Amino acid sequence: MTITAEISRRGFLQAGLGALTLAVTAKGVISTVWAADAPKKFGADSMSGGTVDDPLVFVSIAPDGTVTIVAHRAEMGTGVRTSLPMVVADEMEALWERVKIVQADGDEERYGNQNVDGSRSVRHFLMPMRRVGAAARQMLEAAAAARWSVPMAEVKAVRHEVVHQPTGRRLGYGELAANASRQPIPKGDALKLKTRAEFRYIGKNRVRLVDLEDIGKGQAIYGMDMRLPGMVYAVVARPPVVGGKLRKVDSSKALAVPGVLKVVEIPGFAGAPAFLPLGGVAVVARNTWAARQGRDALVLEWDDGPNASYDSAEYKKTLEAAARKTGKVMRSNGNAVRAWTEAPEAERLAAEYYVPHLAHASMEPPVATVRIQGGKAEVWTSIQNPIAARDAVAARLKLDPGKVTVNVLLLGGGFGRKSKPDFVDEAAIVAQAMPEGTPVKLVWTREDDIRHDYLHTVSVERLEAVMDKGGQVRSWLHRSASPSIASLYSTKPQGQQLFESAMSAINMPYRIPNVQVETAEVMAHTRIGWFRSVANIPHAFAAQSFIAELAHRAGKDHRQFALDLIGPARRIDPAEMSDGWNYTESPERYPYDTGRLRGVIEAACKGARWGRELPKGHGLGLAFCYSFLSYAATVVEVMVDEKGEVRVLSVDMALDCGPQVNPERIRAQMEGGAVMGLSLALTGEISFEQGRVVQSNFHDYEVLRHDASPREIRTHLVNDSDAYAPGGVGEPPVPPVAPALCNAIFAATGKRIRSLPVRTV
Repeated sequence: MTITAEISRRGFLQAGLGALTLAVTAKGVISTVWAADAPKKFGADSMSGGTVDDPLVFVSIAPDGTVTIVAHRAEMGTGVRTSLPMVVADEMEALWERVKIVQADGDEERYGNQNVDGSRSVRHFLMPMRRVGAAARQMLEAAAAARWSVPMAEVKAVRHEVVHQPTGRRLGYGELAANASRQPIPKGDALKLKTRAEFRYIGKNRVRLVDLEDIGKGQAIYGMDMRLPGMVYAVVARPPVVGGKLRKVDSSKALAVPGVLKVVEIPGFAGAPAFLPLGGVAVVARNTWAARQGRDALVLEWDDGPNASYDSAEYKKTLEAAARKTGKVMRSNGNAVRAWTEAPEAERLAAEYYVPHLAHASMEPPVATVRIQGGKAEVWTSIQNPIAARDAVAARLKLDPGKVTVNVLLLGGGFGRKSKPDFVDEAAIVAQAMPEGTPVKLVWTREDDIRHDYLHTVSVERLEAVMDKGGQVRSWLHRSASPSIASLYSTKPQGQQLFESAMSAINMPYRIPNVQVETAEVMAHTRIGWFRSVANIPHAFAAQSFIAELAHRAGKDHRQFALDLIGPARRIDPAEMSDGWNYTESPERYPYDTGRLRGVIEAACKGARWGRELPKGHGLGLAFCYSFLSYAATVVEVMVDEKGEVRVLSVDMALDCGPQVNPERIRAQMEGGAVMGLSLALTGEISFEQGRVVQSNFHDYEVLRHDASPREIRTHLVNDSDAYAPGGVGEPPVPPVAPALCNAIFAATGKRIRSLPVRTV
């Protein structure tokens, strides 16, 4: 699978699509090539930086016994800044109340991969962090054994001390730290991990978030809270249309605004956007208010460029037309086309589903502070991918990356938006234009965030099935028409790539003899970026709604129909479903396990008391999804009144993510995913007119309000077992929510919802 990518040198340096690598062809064209073309690497080994499990990198112990553990992954609400250090503390027998957490700066050479995308933090770093803690524990034990001149077998680390078991002598960690640091680091068979029965914190719900108190008191430091002496503030007037250019600017009125210091032009990108700034004009001032007033006073003339006529209503028609034509085949088993052609009309069912563009809309908009001094640059920002930010600033300022320090602050939400460092690049451009040593804090307003986001793709999904008189599905065709994330790196029409199709489109495990999945090549007219659960959202909405329609057509209970379609428990090699990506993980460690999928369906239905009698206007809806190596199922109960107003009464969500490191955080992610999924389904929509985003703030790009949230969200965790490799948690809760909601609305009203957002019925 190869994607030709027309990108600049800067785009080449900054590009990154997880399982993709970049190579220069013989003709000098930069191409994006799947790592399968090279020696196969899986998981963290396929990521930049890989993993590091050196205890001397992650752990230090003060003479008073305080254990400091480095958190090398950014915290954006998932609890990773607590969970991974907690794993280290558990393995090293450290008392949590004597543990201090410090945040690493951006340095993958030292800490391993730091890109907090793709629900990978625990998946990739559970075992490395266990090894860090276990090695530290054994080094402390070795130091104590040497101090006492006794065999290692006689000493044991227990609750922040090492005990000589025959005599009861004890030494605290602080007393042993210096000598322990000089002990050999145990590796391989010499490293002794705890058993599950010995865990003190892992899986126990005994540890609260390390940032909880600071967040509750308003003392936590997010990107927006950053302050430095002599700091100035900047906002940017960006082209209203992606790909637009500045024709003319009159900054005289802006410079007359009290507090405004300077106006700086931001160069735009050429070709594909990658992670580069959109361009425009920055206004620098002594405070944010003055900067915003100065921006409002700018007199600007834009060339709207090639996307000036982009209209989302018209583009929907383009996608519908594309979805009705034969596309590029991504998976083919049997002959779905012939089965459809030969089937009688009564056995056919076709449906199209629409999901609009969506904005990330994290509570904290993008913000970055940059200071350039003495041939070095320092950055303070809320970023999911600090190395992308470091490399962007280094390329912009023509510095060696080692001369750029990225300090990672708390993120007020991210959802994939804050792994793209265009806003950090903008701050570097402005800082370069200011006197040396001037810290520049560049702030995006909510309007900037909504109008200039890397949006979740718009999508039309067409499904066609043949179902015989006995209710057996004989054929399944799924065709996606949707601009691809690959459009960040190419100006040509793109169909969905393998990593997108492998998100709930090609990797469907149903017992259907004829299966075909296709993708249409269409143009992107705005920046398309990854978004919480990415292509699983439109694919699951379509496929899970369609299964409910098939069940209804067959006259069968939806739950039983789905279980029959899945069939008995079995483990499927992803390659059998044309999935050579598998979220970058080994197919041997991560097969598609239909038994686990059945388990979450049963758990969610049991929690919701599926099949019970409901009052008039009430309905239950089911949906399920395999995403990011975890299995999720959701049942939604709704009430629809006579005016068509939809009220969500309850959500039952089951999740099987394998071993559960921090159950409280898993449940929190499930609850948040339920609310976010409902928000996207009920109100989420970004639309375009004349190339411009119509929405601007939360009054017209609505997120779910408290009074519209479910009265009850019940979470059901399944299969907390080391028999399985850890799966993702942050993203899997989202995809089943919208189809479960729409299936519930049908159960309540008989009205089928195929286009989002729902708003009213």
